[in-house]
Amino acid sequence: MIRTRRAVVLAVLALSAPLTFAPQATGVPSPNAVVVWDLNAQTAIWDVAHQSPPQVAGRGFAMVNGAVYDAVNAIEGTPYRPYLVAPRADCRESTDAAVGTAAYRVLDAIFPAQRGRLRAQYLQWLARVPDGPAKRGGVRVGAEAAAAMVAARQDDGAFDPRPWTVGVEPGEYRPTPPDFANTGAWVGFLTPFAIPDAAMFRTPGPPAVTSDTYTRDFDEVKRLGAATSTERTADQTDAALWWHDRRSVSWGMKRDLAVGRRLDVLDTARFYALADFTGTDGAIACANDKEFWHFWRPITAIRSADTDGNPATAADPDWTPLVITPPNPDHPSGHTCRTAAQMTAYARFFGRDDVPFSAFSVDSGTTRRFDRFSDATAEVVGARIWAGIHFRSADVDGTALGRAVGEHIAERYFRPRR
Repeated sequence: MIRTRRAVVLAVLALSAPLTFAPQATGVPSPNAVVVWDLNAQTAIWDVAHQSPPQVAGRGFAMVNGAVYDAVNAIEGTPYRPYLVAPRADCRESTDAAVGTAAYRVLDAIFPAQRGRLRAQYLQWLARVPDGPAKRGGVRVGAEAAAAMVAARQDDGAFDPRPWTVGVEPGEYRPTPPDFANTGAWVGFLTPFAIPDAAMFRTPGPPAVTSDTYTRDFDEVKRLGAATSTERTADQTDAALWWHDRRSVSWGMKRDLAVGRRLDVLDTARFYALADFTGTDGAIACANDKEFWHFWRPITAIRSADTDGNPATAADPDWTPLVITPPNPDHPSGHTCRTAAQMTAYARFFGRDDVPFSAFSVDSGTTRRFDRFSDATAEVVGARIWAGIHFRSADVDGTALGRAVGEHIAERYFRPRR
C-alpha cells in the first residue's frame, strides 16, 4: 500500500542540507559517516555543480560510494569482495577518517572548481577524529581507495558531446519543446561500473506506430498525461511530480532505508555502493537502448499523429504534458530502468521485498511511502504516463531492463568473500 502526506519545510532542510558535525562528546554515538558523506556528495553534485538529470549525477555518486565501500571493507578485514582494491589495513584504522578521505578525494578530482569548499568541509570532518595512528591509517586507506576509483574512471566517456539520433519518419525521435535540447546521449556509451556491456540488456523495442498496442499506449498517455487532464486523479498527479523530482527522490529512499534499518557503517557502505552502481548502470544500459531505438516522445507523437499512418490516432497540435519532457528518446523509460534496477537489488540486499521506506520530494511537497520495493517499481510505471512523458511500453520494457541489471549486479558485487 502507498500513502502520501504533506511535509513541512523543515523536512526539506533535514534531507537536503549538507551535514557537518562538531567533535563528539564522550559517550555520544558518532554519526554514520557514509550517510554524512553521501549528503556532502549530493551537495557537490546537485546543489553546487547542478548535475542533472539523475542519470548524469549518478556517475559521481557511484564513484564516491564505490571508493567509500572499498575503504570501509578493507578496515573491517575485507569480509566482502572489494570493488577495485583492498588497501592494507589491520582493523585499527579510523573508519570516519577513511570514509571522509575517500569521498573527499573523489569529489575533489571530479569538481576542481569546488576545491576550496570541499577542503574546508573535509578538514572540519577530520577535526572530529582524534589525532594518532588510527586517524593517519584511515586517511591512508581512504586515499588509496579514492585513487583507485579516480584512475579507473579516467577516459570513461563522461560528458562526450554526442547528440541523440534524430529522424523525420513516424516514430523517430526529434527534440521536444520548450527548449528542443539534444543532450545526454553520452550516458549510453559511458563505461559501466559493474555490467560488462551497456548493450547486453537490449529490449524488444517500441511497438510499431500502426499497431493496436501503440494505439492503446497513445490514447492512455494522451488522456492521463496532459497538463489539463481531467481524468488523472490528485494522487496520480502527486506521484507524477514526486517521481519527476530532478533532485532524485532515490537519494532520499536509500538514506531512509540506511537510517531506518539502522545499518552499521560497513552495511551502509555496501548498500550505498549497490544502490548507486545499479542505478547508474541501469541508466547506462537504458540510454544505450534509447539511442538504439530512438523512438519519439508522446508530445511529438500526439502533435504529429496526423502523419503517423495510423488512422486510429488523432492529432492534437496543442497537447502539452504535465511535466517538461526530458531531452532524450522515449523507449525505454530511464526512470523505470533505474528504479527497477535499484529496487531489485534492494530486495536482494535485505532478503525480502516487504521493507517499508519513504522519501520527501521538494517538487511535489509530499512524502510518498511504500510498504514493498515492488510497490515503488509498479508506481513509477504509472507515474511516467501520468506525467505525460512516456508510453506504457517504454515503462514496462524499462522495468524489465532494470530488473535484469539489478539481478546481475546483486549476484556478483559486494558479496561475502566466503
